[in-house]
Amino acid sequence: MNTTQADILVVDDEPSMRRYLQTLLEVDSYHVTTAQNGVEALRQLQNGHKPDLVLLDLLMPELDGLQTLERLRQTHPGIPVVMLSCVTDTRKVAQAIKLGAQDYLTKPFQKAELDAVLTHCLSQRSKSSGEVAETGEVEELSDDQFFVAASPAMRKIRAQVAQVAQVDVPVLMLGESGTGKEVVARLIHKLSPRADRTLLKVNCAALPADLLESELFGYEAGAFTGATRPKPGKFELCDKGTILLDEIGEMPPALQAKLLHVLQDQQFSRLGSRSMVKVDVRILAATNINIPEAIASRKFREDLYYRLNAFTISIPPLRERKEEIPLLLRHFMGLFATRYGRTPLSVSPNLVEACVKYRWPGNLRELENFVKRYLILGDESLVLSELESKRRGEPLLDEPAPEIPKERPADLKSLVRSLKDEAECEAISRTLRQTKWNRKEAARLLNISYKALLYKIRQYNLDRS
Repeated sequence: MNTTQADILVVDDEPSMRRYLQTLLEVDSYHVTTAQNGVEALRQLQNGHKPDLVLLDLLMPELDGLQTLERLRQTHPGIPVVMLSCVTDTRKVAQAIKLGAQDYLTKPFQKAELDAVLTHCLSQRSKSSGEVAETGEVEELSDDQFFVAASPAMRKIRAQVAQVAQVDVPVLMLGESGTGKEVVARLIHKLSPRADRTLLKVNCAALPADLLESELFGYEAGAFTGATRPKPGKFELCDKGTILLDEIGEMPPALQAKLLHVLQDQQFSRLGSRSMVKVDVRILAATNINIPEAIASRKFREDLYYRLNAFTISIPPLRERKEEIPLLLRHFMGLFATRYGRTPLSVSPNLVEACVKYRWPGNLRELENFVKRYLILGDESLVLSELESKRRGEPLLDEPAPEIPKERPADLKSLVRSLKDEAECEAISRTLRQTKWNRKEAARLLNISYKALLYKIRQYNLDRS
């Protein structure tokens, strides 16, 4: 497609804006038609007009841009739509992206910005029409993190990330453990205007409530025993940057209330202080919990969810994007061979086929460990046998048992404590193997809290590998 001969429909209720856009576009040899509102635009489409791209104003009377976009997507899903918005409409822009808008422009905009958006959207339309074959791509984010888009679902997420990265709203990432929520968060930061600023990650499940609060918001000297000097929290340290609240579903409800105020007012107080600290931080959040269930059981605040839910990205498990497995196998092999100073092993068709058939309950994290094990053992038949055993639910023959003390103490109290530790260690290890290291499920089966399980895993030096 020659983009300068493309047919563009401009939908805006302001006559001056329609004339301005028509002039800019016709100078570049685009064919331009206009509509003064959403109703007229939809009527033109119903009458057979099929533009290559629609420039759609967000705020219009009668039928606004979001309503028009929703109806247009139902009848003409393949037409790219670029939203035209005011600076203050960021949440509506995020909603438009959810509904399928391909890009947006903030009024007033420069001609160069318009040209860049048109070129990008029209070239993408050409690719989806078959003029250019799409292939999977690996996008490096750091030495050990990368984003892969080789399936329709992940290509869609990559397009959403590119759009929402520019809109300064919170983003909530949902998905099973190991699907790559942190990778998506890092990609959002990389593509955002804050890319040259700090990105900090906080694991909300790794710390008790009081320590998590001081980690996020900092404290003053004397705030608690041991606080000999003031310390800034993560929010202060990444002012003008981005903070990733990983496993936010594990954050205690009382602390969720304080976070809600930060989202609303962009200010908070350190522990032990009455003065407020003002910050400009973009919040990204990730969780693998069932949000509706957590809200119903009052473990997660509904008002906080709606604040975080300006834009949600649901990341599918690996079993729903199997097209990526061959690419991931080869990429992991090259990555770990370089890291460990080994010669990369071949990824045979048999290996690929077995990996595609397996469901990968641990998702990318499990696949990553599988490749490491294959590289270390160097025996394809062995790792294929292990994979088949896991697929059938059988225990691995060479799975190591947890280390337990060889010599038992002589006094009765120490002996009882030692036996208790051995039994506890064995029970936790067995349950973790049974749940394929799904720690939340293991905690439920053991009838202990998630935090208690994390503590026990560290205490007994338990390791998935």
